[in-house]
Amino acid sequence: MNKNLLSFLTRWFVCALGLWMASRFLSHDIAYNGGLSDVIFAGLVLAVVNFLIKPILILFSLPAIVFTLGLFMVLINGLIVFIVSKLYTPLHVKNFWAAVFAGMVIGLVNYLVSTIMESAKE
Repeated sequence: MNKNLLSFLTRWFVCALGLWMASRFLSHDIAYNGGLSDVIFAGLVLAVVNFLIKPILILFSLPAIVFTLGLFMVLINGLIVFIVSKLYTPLHVKNFWAAVFAGMVIGLVNYLVSTIMESAKE
C-alpha cells in the first residue's frame, strides 16, 4: 500500500478515535448525532481540515507559537476542532473552550498512537 495513503488512513483513524474519546470525556460539551458512522466521518473531515488548513494557520501564527514556546498550538488545535464542528453539523461542540479540550484529547491520542507505532517499527 502507498505510504502516503497509509499515513492518511492512520491519521483518519486517530482523529476519529480522538473525537470519540473526547466525546466520552467531555460528554456535556461534545456530542455527535447517530452512531459510529458519524464519528468516522467527523474523523475524516478533521483529518482533511488538518491537512489543508492547519499548515496555513501555523504559518500565520508562527510568531505567537514561538513567543509562547509552542503552547499556542493548543489553541490552533481547538480552532481546528471548532471549524470541523461548524463544517460537519452532526458533530456538536458547545463552545470554543470545549473544542480546545477536545483538541488536547485528540493530541494525546495522536501522541500515544504515534509512540506505539514507532515502537512497533523497532
